[in-house]
Amino acid sequence: MSHSTSSVPIERGWDEPWYRVRMEDFQVSFLPSDGEDLDEVCNVDVVVTLRDGSRWTATVFTVVEVERLMKLWAGTDAALGGRYFWVSDGLIVRDPDIDAMTGVIAGLIENGESSEIFQQVIDS
Repeated sequence: MSHSTSSVPIERGWDEPWYRVRMEDFQVSFLPSDGEDLDEVCNVDVVVTLRDGSRWTATVFTVVEVERLMKLWAGTDAALGGRYFWVSDGLIVRDPDIDAMTGVIAGLIENGESSEIFQQVIDS
């Protein structure tokens, strides 16, 4: 069962070092590199806070960024010389940009797949 997730941000802006986007059913906090252009973000840690207060984490990569990293690792000991790419809470998206990534996250929440992709933060 899915529920409707508005695709229009209610609020967005900096809460250093986080860039936060608040939507109707969730908030996503992005941790871009210092000075990184938000339209070109291609590798970023995120924390998603759902309406029920639960928090979920992931690292979002673009396809191009994964390819760049694998080429960078070629000829090194990293990831068997760049022959594979793996992260436990990784989400690979087609397009860079905070808005594009927020749209993917909204879709995952709406269709119920977010809990399969993101890792839940369990406070101790």
